Amino acid sequence: MRDENKATRRAQIAQAAYALLEEKGYAGTSMLGIARRSRASNETLYNWYGDKTGLFQELVRNNAAEVRALLEQHLSGTKTDPLKTLRDIGPVLLDVLLGPRAVALNRAAAADATGALGAVISAQGRETISPLIGQVLLDAREKGQLSFTSVSNTLELYLNLLVGDLQIRRVIGQVAQPTSEEQLHRAELALARLQVLLRPS
Repeated sequence: MRDENKATRRAQIAQAAYALLEEKGYAGTSMLGIARRSRASNETLYNWYGDKTGLFQELVRNNAAEVRALLEQHLSGTKTDPLKTLRDIGPVLLDVLLGPRAVALNRAAAADATGALGAVISAQGRETISPLIGQVLLDAREKGQLSFTSVSNTLELYLNLLVGDLQIRRVIGQVAQPTSEEQLHRAELALARLQVLLRPS
């Protein structure tokens, strides 16, 4: 199968998986159901993803891909200004965490008594992205831009300033997804507050 055709098929499979996730929850979503909804063969799904866990691992990874790419670019051999990196990733991270796909995943995870989907989201989302943000924060400290002792506490502070309770409020349907302008403003405000709180003496 040509690469562009494969990409199209993967997009169709992802769309079907998210639709079934919203309709039936994680436990009620099966590889066969996804195959039928996306008009793909069950064999194709198992060949590409291994099993349902593998399929949803890829969905979560893809959802966070842009944030991960920005962070990895900063941490590559030619590092950019860490505060600029935080400014750039803030709106993108908000878009990922508050977008409809993340909401669907988190709602399904909350209703999944087995905890399987929650474990996938944690492993492929926060546990993958957070260490990269932590490295950017450490880089900012090394450059004298921020002053702190614990990187884990500083990471938690940054995420609280950036996201706060918006994610849970989105999941329970209390707020709409912020606009791009609102996400940019919130990200800039979070960074400004972080710099005030952690200003080097």
